[in-house]
Amino acid sequence: MIKFERFTLPNGLRVIFHHDPTTPLAVVNTLYDVGARDEHPDKTGFAHLFEHLMFGGSVNIPDFDMPLQLAGGESNAFTSNDITNYYDIIPAVNIETALWLESDRMLSLAFTPKSLETQRNVVMEEFKQRYLNQPYGDVWLELRPLAYEKHPYQWATIGKELKHIEEATMDDVKTFFSKFYNPSNAILCIAGNFKLKKIKELVQKWFGDIPSGIKPARLLPLEPKQEILKEKIIERKIPSDAIYLAFKMPERKSFEYYISDLLSDAIGRDKSSRLYIKIQKELKFVTDIFAYITGSIDEGLLVIEAKLADGVTFLQVEEAIWNVLDEIKNEKISLKELKRLKNKIKTAKAFQEQGILNRAMNLAFFELLGDANGVNEELKIIEKINENHIHTIANQLLNSNNCSILKVKAI
Repeated sequence: MIKFERFTLPNGLRVIFHHDPTTPLAVVNTLYDVGARDEHPDKTGFAHLFEHLMFGGSVNIPDFDMPLQLAGGESNAFTSNDITNYYDIIPAVNIETALWLESDRMLSLAFTPKSLETQRNVVMEEFKQRYLNQPYGDVWLELRPLAYEKHPYQWATIGKELKHIEEATMDDVKTFFSKFYNPSNAILCIAGNFKLKKIKELVQKWFGDIPSGIKPARLLPLEPKQEILKEKIIERKIPSDAIYLAFKMPERKSFEYYISDLLSDAIGRDKSSRLYIKIQKELKFVTDIFAYITGSIDEGLLVIEAKLADGVTFLQVEEAIWNVLDEIKNEKISLKELKRLKNKIKTAKAFQEQGILNRAMNLAFFELLGDANGVNEELKIIEKINENHIHTIANQLLNSNNCSILKVKAI
């Protein structure tokens, strides 16, 4: 159980406070309700670009990292299709340094030509190194637009193509900042050994005067129900052929999301999973195979990914995968297997919650979903899942008309 308190400033900033008396450190986590799904189709990659721009200095603080490091702290950030999250870890006695830095860049990020050009080049280099010049790096640039027709999940956080970042203007980034980076569109989570009264005073001191802004309405195009199998074959310079099967799955707030997550574990989480035992261990058709979910807030994907062994064809692997999926659709998993899967989730969650940073990030994320206490309800939800739930969801999701297949052929 992660205990917390919450309050909201008059400017709309939602604040979560988690008291941890066991650590000398403090975490200041700022989640902005903006991700790649909020971008214009012709100007993608902006949420990720801002992850970098936010470290380029603000009007009053030219170097974000220097004061934090001098105070014994460190910071980082990440972007997804749904959110952008910034966090600082610092000795609790120096927490005001982190609050000062975060509030100043929320209020007045420095938009200088030098900062934009520097961060633009960093992002473009990342695009080239991680997505274009790395084996299998562009898989998600191909798989997302194959799986999604209308929803902005059809592009990755890095963006659709390099030119969208290359052509980003100062007006573009200023507009993006003013729309999404304001108190009404942010959730601040502070964790450490403090009194609630002190945190309220500090947050009011550093964030209270920031104009609220307007929380932008999110009006995303609905993804139409998939009716047919979609397939694409691409050729790349890669070590071995690879195949990706992506099945649409329910959105993050639904009970069915957790069932789908458990289903993906049963199919291909580890060496005790069905795909591994049958296709890798017994048939030796692949050198690597596993299943996972994208964890998206809107309708996400359950993905099966495999690297083919030498001499094995796509047809052989595909047939073997569908055979395994048919088995789990036709026969309910045993109570023993279900218990094993749930125990693994409980263990992973307990391990994750040992870290104060993870607790802070999870509280902020669940507050975004609707209630920070959701972080404490997850295991209760998972405990409710039975073999009939798994059987039903397997039959709903694991069908060819709900599947998009990307085959990557080595040349």
